[in-house]
Amino acid sequence: MSEKRTVTTRDIAEQLNLSVSTVGRALSQDPRISQETRARVEQKAGELGYVGNLAARLMRGAPSTVVGLMVPDVRNSFYSTAAHALTQSMGEGGYQVMLSQTDDDRDAELAQLRGLAAAQVAGVILVPSPNPRPEAVRLLRDLPNVQLLRHLDSIGHHWFGVDDRGVLREATQHLVDLGHRRIAFIGGQLGFSTSNDRLSGYRDALRGEVDESLVVHAPPSSVEEARRTVGKLLDRKDPPTALVTASVRTTEGVLQELTSRGVDVPTELSVVGFGDESGFSWWGPGLTTMALPVHEVATQCSVWLQRRIRSGGIEGPYGSSSHGYLVERGSTAAQ
Repeated sequence: MSEKRTVTTRDIAEQLNLSVSTVGRALSQDPRISQETRARVEQKAGELGYVGNLAARLMRGAPSTVVGLMVPDVRNSFYSTAAHALTQSMGEGGYQVMLSQTDDDRDAELAQLRGLAAAQVAGVILVPSPNPRPEAVRLLRDLPNVQLLRHLDSIGHHWFGVDDRGVLREATQHLVDLGHRRIAFIGGQLGFSTSNDRLSGYRDALRGEVDESLVVHAPPSSVEEARRTVGKLLDRKDPPTALVTASVRTTEGVLQELTSRGVDVPTELSVVGFGDESGFSWWGPGLTTMALPVHEVATQCSVWLQRRIRSGGIEGPYGSSSHGYLVERGSTAAQ
C-alpha cells in the first residue's frame, strides 16, 4: 500500500487559485494578507490535512512558536499542574509547549537542552537540576529562559516560584502552636534551592530548638524512600509527636506508610503535608496541609516569558515569590 502524500502549500494554492507565496503568508498570519483570504486558506488547509514544516519556516526567518518545558518528574503533580497551566497560557498566546523530563540528571538535562537549541525553540522554561553542566548554562545564555519553582544564580536571575521558606515556617508553626516540640522534618535532598529554603523555614519556626536527629532527607520524587524514612522515625524509642513534610511525593509516601501501619492520626502523630492533592482531603481524618498556588505561578511565568520573547530585549533580573496557605483538617491536634 502506497504512503499518503504530504500536503503542501502548493496543493492549497492550486485549490484556491492563489500563489504559493500568498498561501505561505496567510498561514504565517502575515498582516499583508486580508482576513478573508487568511480564513479561506486556513479552512482549506484543515480540509486537506496540511501540517506546516517548522524547519522550513525557520529557514525563511519566521519566528519559532515552540517553547521548551523541562521538569524533573512528570509523575509529580507539582510539575504536571505547572505543565497544564503553561500549556493553556502558552496556547492562548499562540505557542506550543514541548515537554522534557530530566530526572534531575545533569547529563539528561544537557541532552534535552541540546535538542531544544537545535530545534531553535523560542524559549525555555526549566526546573533546573542542582548542578547543571557548564555547557547547559552556556546554551541557556543564548535562549530566552526563565526558571520555575527552583532557582540557580549560575543560570540567571529570572525566576517564578513559591515562598518555600514561608510555607514550611507556617506549617511548622502550626504544630508549635499546638504544643508540639518533637517535630520531625522530612525534606528533599540538600542542594536544591527549594529543599534548602524549606529546611530554613522549619528551623525558623523552632527558633533554634531543633533535634537534628528528627531532620531527615529523601529524594523529593521517591515515594518508597519517604515510606522507609518515616518508618525509621516511627520505630525510634522516642518517636516524634508531629511530622511536617516538604514535598508532594514525600507527603504521598508518608501517608501510604502511616496507613499501612495503622497509625492513629492525630492521636499518635500529628501530620502537616505539602501541597493539597485531590486525595488529601479524604485521607484518614483529612490531611492538614499547605496549599500552593502552582497553577497561578506557572501562568505568571508563561505570560512573562511570552512578553520577553516578543520584545526581543534583555530584561533585568526578575523574581516572583508567591505565598501558600494552611488548610486545617483533622490530621493535627494539641499535644
